[in-house]
Amino acid sequence: MTLASISPALVVAITGAGQGIGRGLALAFARQGAHAVVVSDINEQAAAKVADEVHGLGGQALALQADVTRAADCAALVAQTVQAFGRLDVMVCNAGIMQLRPLLELEAEDWDRMLAVNVKGSFLTLQAAARQMLEQPPLAAGRPRGKIITMASIAGRSGAGPIAALIAPYRASKAALISLTQSAAITFAPHITVNAICPGLVETDMWKQMDRDWTALQGIEEGAAWKQRTATIPMGRPQQPEDVANLALFLASPASDYMTGQSINIDGGLMMN
Repeated sequence: MTLASISPALVVAITGAGQGIGRGLALAFARQGAHAVVVSDINEQAAAKVADEVHGLGGQALALQADVTRAADCAALVAQTVQAFGRLDVMVCNAGIMQLRPLLELEAEDWDRMLAVNVKGSFLTLQAAARQMLEQPPLAAGRPRGKIITMASIAGRSGAGPIAALIAPYRASKAALISLTQSAAITFAPHITVNAICPGLVETDMWKQMDRDWTALQGIEEGAAWKQRTATIPMGRPQQPEDVANLALFLASPASDYMTGQSINIDGGLMMN
């Protein structure tokens, strides 16, 4: 069963979709028959490249440049989506950044930048999407008017192992995003569902950079930190963007219509609760 067969005419917008998890989400929605995928990224060329990939899969796509830390950009993203496709059914607040730096070496600017993108950016995107969704009819009687998915992380949970000492602002931002997701779910129920995805160790360019930074700090061979971390995954392999996309497809489908305010781990068993 495809997404199209259970959610016809679905219009999906994804921030930070020029690479990594966001790109994987855009292609997954296209493959499953979404009516249109809006590919948003601060890097306009990267967004356009992914939109071309969506077109290559036979889907409609719109590439938009947006800085999620700017309210005007988030509002424009939603407005242009509606102008092009008539509505917005699913907003995925995926844009995010990561930095490895020892806690005592962090500058105030490091903290501000991390929370600006990961928390403020998700808030502004979520807010702009909700304003549109509350004004539109549901796709079918008895269904929500729209769905919002935030991209948190198991790093926002307790623990996180030795890397926790190097990613304090990132962990704080993802914990805040989990809390924001719950607040939004309460605010917009029953008209809009809001849920968070909490990935684990996803094999993307972001994690490759993290490995380079971590191994440099530890004075070990490049790639060793990634191997050490992924060796502990119960499912026996690193996570792929497609693993995250499969959960996003479920949250976008009618099968999850009664689900809101949840933060769902999808990490191969690293975090169990």
